[in-house]
Amino acid sequence: MIALFASDFTSKIRTHRYPFALTATKYLNMSVEQTELRSKFIQDALQAGALKFGEFTLKSKRISPYFFNAGLLCTGPLLSSLAESYAALIAAEFTHNSEPTFDVLYGPAYKGIPLAAATALTLFSPPPNSSRPSISTSFAYNRKESKDHGEGGTLVGASLAGKRVLVLDDVITAGTAVREALDAVRSAGGIVVGVVIALDREEVPPGGTGSTMDDVEAEIVQRAGAWQGQGVEIVGVPKVRAAVRMRDLVVWLEAQGRMEDVAKMKAYREQYGVKE
Repeated sequence: MIALFASDFTSKIRTHRYPFALTATKYLNMSVEQTELRSKFIQDALQAGALKFGEFTLKSKRISPYFFNAGLLCTGPLLSSLAESYAALIAAEFTHNSEPTFDVLYGPAYKGIPLAAATALTLFSPPPNSSRPSISTSFAYNRKESKDHGEGGTLVGASLAGKRVLVLDDVITAGTAVREALDAVRSAGGIVVGVVIALDREEVPPGGTGSTMDDVEAEIVQRAGAWQGQGVEIVGVPKVRAAVRMRDLVVWLEAQGRMEDVAKMKAYREQYGVKE
């Protein structure tokens, strides 16, 4: 079933039969392994209740046909599935000549903490049937409250000073949390060269004109530019990527024949989605 989904997903993107494929050029070189992982992640999230289809009122007061709560991915198998999705995406998007273009994974408290630890382990130990190389990297995370004893401060784990940092989080909505992470990394002397999240809702935030992910990406690029010439080698252009996007959910629903949910998703996208 997973392999069939992967084939169907790739076919729909490449032939533009999928109506949301306007920005798919970033993902056309996605491997079969990545598409299979996306399918598995969607199915695992549904089974765990972390992903639901129905009618949900968001903080923005929008009525959404789906809802995602990464906090419910709280078992070993589920966390492993999510970490494998992150690792495959990172290996594809944040490496150059098989070497990582970052030095440290950073997980903002609280949901980002297990993501950073699990992904660092998964990057180092790819499954036997995986085509991706083993990548050794450090990880760090922050505390919400600063310690005034022991090592003190808010940062735990690897030092970020003078390091290229890849931020891992669950979602980007208004961008507030990820911008706090950017500031925290900068305060620790590091520079963010990318952000990886679990789900991209591909929508315009209230009062906005474009994608929050694009806004965050532009800010990362701007901040990284200020580091050029200061002894930190930034390889490639900093970027924001998601393990799964709204368009992937629609393809999955289509493959399941859940056309009523597909119609609701497309209507929501038409009203609130990014206009490409």
